[in-house]
Amino acid sequence: PGPRPRHCRQEHAVSELVRRIAEAKATGDYRALLDLIPYASWLGIDAALIDGELVGKLRFAPELIGNPALPALHGGTIGALIESTAIFRLFWDAETVVIPKTINLTVAYLRSGRPVDTYALARMTKHGRRVASAWVEVWQEDRQRLIATGTVNLLIEPLRTETPEASPPADR
Repeated sequence: PGPRPRHCRQEHAVSELVRRIAEAKATGDYRALLDLIPYASWLGIDAALIDGELVGKLRFAPELIGNPALPALHGGTIGALIESTAIFRLFWDAETVVIPKTINLTVAYLRSGRPVDTYALARMTKHGRRVASAWVEVWQEDRQRLIATGTVNLLIEPLRTETPEASPPADR
């Protein structure tokens, strides 16, 4: 047999995403979702439920340094943490049928990111049928001393729970 038709592959991907989201919510273990975004895993971005909040974590690695003179984290890695944390939060709040696509990302860098682990917390500010928006705060050792903030707008496709209307019978 040849490869499955495209619509069958898409249906399988949708059911796999829904299964992984449900499993992560039930167990509190987000590793299954992290596998869906290889770039986040490659950078060392993880997520965990801490005190009832989904927190993103960027594990420090020397390769993440952008300015060796300070040394300071590269701004792109902080931006990736912001984007990934917003996506993880969207998974937590609502089931989607596809990995959200980033429409735009705006970052305010407030201070240099030192060479230590970095954390982020996202709050959904809008969740419509096609677009979701999040506000993300980033810190290192002290949650009150933010190193960056960001807004992320994501294109989404929500999971439809209603059943489609039956089609009228075809004319013969």
